[in-house]
Amino acid sequence: MKITRIETFQVPPRWLFCRVETDDGVVGWGEPVVEGRAEVVRAAVDVLAEYLVGQDPLRIQDHWQVLTKGGFYRGGPVLSSAVAGLDQALWDIAGKTYGAPVHALLGGPVRERVRVYAWVGGDEPAELREQIAAQVEAGFTAVKMNGAGVTSPIATAAETAAVVDRVAAAREALGPGRDVAVDFHGRFTAASARRVLAELAPLHPLFVEEPVLPEHGHLLPGLVEASPVPLATGERLYSRAEFLPALTAGVAVAQPDLSHAGGITEVHRIASLADTYGAQLAPHCPLGPIALAASLQVAFATPNFLIQEQSRGIHYNKDADLLSYLADPTPFRFVDGHAARNDAPGLGITLDEAAVRAADRAGHAWRNPVWRHADDSFAEW
Repeated sequence: MKITRIETFQVPPRWLFCRVETDDGVVGWGEPVVEGRAEVVRAAVDVLAEYLVGQDPLRIQDHWQVLTKGGFYRGGPVLSSAVAGLDQALWDIAGKTYGAPVHALLGGPVRERVRVYAWVGGDEPAELREQIAAQVEAGFTAVKMNGAGVTSPIATAAETAAVVDRVAAAREALGPGRDVAVDFHGRFTAASARRVLAELAPLHPLFVEEPVLPEHGHLLPGLVEASPVPLATGERLYSRAEFLPALTAGVAVAQPDLSHAGGITEVHRIASLADTYGAQLAPHCPLGPIALAASLQVAFATPNFLIQEQSRGIHYNKDADLLSYLADPTPFRFVDGHAARNDAPGLGITLDEAAVRAADRAGHAWRNPVWRHADDSFAEW
């Protein structure tokens, strides 16, 4: 079996899909994207396809080595995301070829269902209670929210109080038997994060995500030591090497993204590395159906898995949603806040190829907003 063609599809709301076709007629799908830079990743996939076309798709580990290390200049979000989507597609082909779900090829399932959480925003908290009530009604046992919007370099008393008030509102709506995770999104400096984390502790967040920017990872040891709240990070880390300092710092939760951190091959290894530090895996995934399907395959085969992000109803999904490109939505029918184990071969989903091709003709040019402080200086989004 040889790879004969690799195509990419830039589909709303902000996603990029890739399709890998073989001469045996087996097709695999992946989701290689950097949100806001889909066109750039598309070009990177085209370059990497030069190597893959004509190759045996089942040599996944060897292809991963060449795609990530075959160039003198390596890594970074664009190349790692291009590799990630192609890697997902190769695992999809492998599963379909062997007639098995990817989690079986990774060593078999360790659980029968995967806990997932829903997004409830938080930038503008006016409707927070109603959003949480809707998710509880839908059966979810955990939600995630943004901790703050634009935040001063040293958070003011009012900004700090607003974060605590929002999380308190979420805790009141959820009660003690459900969880809330809080995303700082790198909007806080270490000094501000240290102050806010102490005040959030009585509200018992499941974790606080990206307490500081990834480039300030050298400050994580002090934050972990000072924080009474479990800390999570990793959506902007792309390899085991980049996760190692965060794990040695003592973060409780590793959050690699299956569409950014080298795909199934690398995230499975990141999970094993995290396990040696007693850290849990909670893959980042505010993306599309292929990224979520890949994440779930890893989750079913990972002993130290905690919880899975998913994008149904997320505020980014304006022109399409998680189910828009699926021929069958059953794999993402969550019951009591969980996804049931799916034994369909490969990634376990069937794309509506006609819908994907039609959406690609429309395309998108999604960009994240650029925020500014009151003095018009740049602010982290």
